[in-house]
Amino acid sequence: MRTHRFLQPAPEGFLNLEQIKAVHGGRRGFMAGAFAAAVAGVSAARAQAADDTNIINLPDHTKALGQGVAARGYGVPSVYEKNLQRRESPGLTRVSQAGVSFAPLQGLFGIITPSGLHFERHHQGWWDIEPDKHRLMINGSDETMLKKPMVFTMDDLMRLPSVSRMHFIECGANTGMEWGNVAVPTVQYTHGMLSCSEFTGVPLKTLLDMCGADYKRGKFVLAEGADGSSMTRTIPMSLIDSGEVLVAYGQNGEMLRPENGYPLRLVVPGVQGVSWVKYLRRIELGDMPYATKDETLHYVDLQPDGQHRQYTSIQEIKSVITSPSGGQVLLDQGFHNITGLAWSGRGKVRKVDVSVDGGRNWQSARLEGPVLSKCLTRFNFDWSWNGKPALLLSRAVDETGHIQPTYAELRKVRGTRSIYHNNAIQTWLVSENGEVKNVQLS
Repeated sequence: MRTHRFLQPAPEGFLNLEQIKAVHGGRRGFMAGAFAAAVAGVSAARAQAADDTNIINLPDHTKALGQGVAARGYGVPSVYEKNLQRRESPGLTRVSQAGVSFAPLQGLFGIITPSGLHFERHHQGWWDIEPDKHRLMINGSDETMLKKPMVFTMDDLMRLPSVSRMHFIECGANTGMEWGNVAVPTVQYTHGMLSCSEFTGVPLKTLLDMCGADYKRGKFVLAEGADGSSMTRTIPMSLIDSGEVLVAYGQNGEMLRPENGYPLRLVVPGVQGVSWVKYLRRIELGDMPYATKDETLHYVDLQPDGQHRQYTSIQEIKSVITSPSGGQVLLDQGFHNITGLAWSGRGKVRKVDVSVDGGRNWQSARLEGPVLSKCLTRFNFDWSWNGKPALLLSRAVDETGHIQPTYAELRKVRGTRSIYHNNAIQTWLVSENGEVKNVQLS
């Protein structure tokens, strides 16, 4: 039996200290209560099954032939899951060629995002490019930067030794609306510019080595895409030296989807998604940052002192509870599994704590394997809901010791005029009627 359903509640504002105290409850005997609630639920389910016609009577699909394998040349989800889909936010641009679609985090399991639900961010729309005609050129900013500039076909690239790695990709503007105290209703809209896939390709370092790159002079590369916006981003060689940066053609066991950069894209683990240049057509080796339009005019933050924060890249430690989350409803008191995702652009997630009383008390959640570097990590936490208001929060720590900040801590450093790189703790309010809404703690 499902324990929640989806709603679209009105946005909520901030909670003050008295409101936080009102949802504070004791934790004594929690595990015993949670176990008892779970056992009671199983017993009730067994009793109900005795009168359930869906158990007693054989359904038609058990008494007849099903469809053959030729019915679907390419697998698609069940018709009963058609509500789980990417969605555009009504609060952002309605120009779909330069728009965003958000992944439905509330309905996903594990850590891998299905390719058909992967979030999208387009600056000039998407293209389905003919792979036989696509080329990747690698050159230097001057003639001495590379011994042998090269042009690769897709066949050339796919003949080289490949690697496959799982990494998250997050838009730098993910959770950006929350900077302005705008409490959008669901986790799909607060955090849905986030996905995680297994990517397959060739390390960029391998290609640069083949071209005879001068690493004493070449400290940066410029990555350029083949879409109408000619998206260009500077990538420091310090990220490329490790071999993590990939020129990727595969995603989740198949070729990239057109919306995700087919036939070729850059994979820059731990770095904001705009640097994962799609439809990759050119790599140039240079000795300084390139100051492109999307590094100087866009993807910058206005600091409290009036200066712009530029060349930001690392996606800092972050987590979010995906269920229960905004727009859902708890139908019954008793045991519930709190689940969510944590990630860090600096490496592995080391720990996730969960609070059900607005941060007054914290307990460790379970990290479900695998726990990989610069990859989503699933966490779970046992909770017995007593029917009273509750404030659900998660707080992550990565292997470098960085701790996910509160909004007060983040705004103290960054001010209130930022758009990008919001990694503050997310709060969900569970009301007495079971409705879950987005709130921010002051």
